Amino acid sequence: MTTTLVIQQPKPVMEAMQNNQWNSGICDCWDDKANCCFACWCFPCFACMTAREYGQCLCLPLLDACGIVPPVTFAIRVSMRERYGITGTMCNDCLYATCCRPCSWCQMSREMKMRYQPIVLVNAKTKE
Repeated sequence: MTTTLVIQQPKPVMEAMQNNQWNSGICDCWDDKANCCFACWCFPCFACMTAREYGQCLCLPLLDACGIVPPVTFAIRVSMRERYGITGTMCNDCLYATCCRPCSWCQMSREMKMRYQPIVLVNAKTKE
């Protein structure tokens, strides 16, 4: 039987971002010109692709056509704030989802890109 002595603990694989604010403003669409143009020219496609990248059903944003307040944009925006620990209120989320829907989706897309951290396996063993 062999004994292994650990001299140094492994370092964390992922470091959490401690920012509790949106990394870009609601009107900072030109920070990502490609997505801004995509949202302008084909907003339903952009919203559907962003929802899929967030882990939701691809066609979910198409339900926003129902009612005055777009329920899907509002729900995903609130969910994203909760997931990333962003401060804010549901009242502001409702306002942005209703009055600035394309800008809101662009902001959520930029936020996901900025907070994306790929998972890296260190010293992973493969089966032989």
